[in-house]
Amino acid sequence: MPASEGIAAPGSTPYAAITELPEALSADGTTIIVGDPLAKTTVHLYEDPRCPVVAEFEASGAKVIRTQTIKRQIRTEYTLASFKDGSLGGDGSKRAVNALRAALDAQKFTEYHAVLMGSQEEVEESGGFTTERLLSLADQVPGLRSETFDAAVSTMKYGEFVTASLRTYRQTGDDPIGPGTPTVAINSKLIPGENNGVLFEEDLLTSLLAGIQRNPGAWQSYRP
Repeated sequence: MPASEGIAAPGSTPYAAITELPEALSADGTTIIVGDPLAKTTVHLYEDPRCPVVAEFEASGAKVIRTQTIKRQIRTEYTLASFKDGSLGGDGSKRAVNALRAALDAQKFTEYHAVLMGSQEEVEESGGFTTERLLSLADQVPGLRSETFDAAVSTMKYGEFVTASLRTYRQTGDDPIGPGTPTVAINSKLIPGENNGVLFEEDLLTSLLAGIQRNPGAWQSYRP
């Protein structure tokens, strides 16, 4: 099988689009799970919505992950950080993470996440992820805006989730301040920071995921 094809679960039917992807909050209270829960390969993403390198990743390697999630070849998990507020000022990361958690309630996390990542540069130039901007961007996701969603965004309803998610991020890896974003773990194994270049090369990431799907055990000794 060519590496570009990957391996889907036996007898599975791909989702038609990201709008069909199931979304759920893990029992740990901070991990957002997207895609087929029975997929044999798990890709865990650590992202801060205000990190420009995350935006670069979302425009490159993350497209491979989205495609394979739709095809049920993998499931995607997210841990959302908000440490960039400390270096950029303001509370835009926290507000964006809170809004993404609110979108999960409406089963619109994946769609809204794509909108936020695609708007990051424009948003940062205009003052960051403010409440008003987050609600305006939500208009691009059909069915997301509601009294419940708008109130959750405006009142920072999920502030405790934001704090807990950042704590989980900081407990990941060996660095006490966190592994940096984007960081990717495949089947619970972090790709080392010095090898993060593979995340931005669609062909390399496709080949890596296909190899893991063919031989999951080999991944434990993977050295890029």
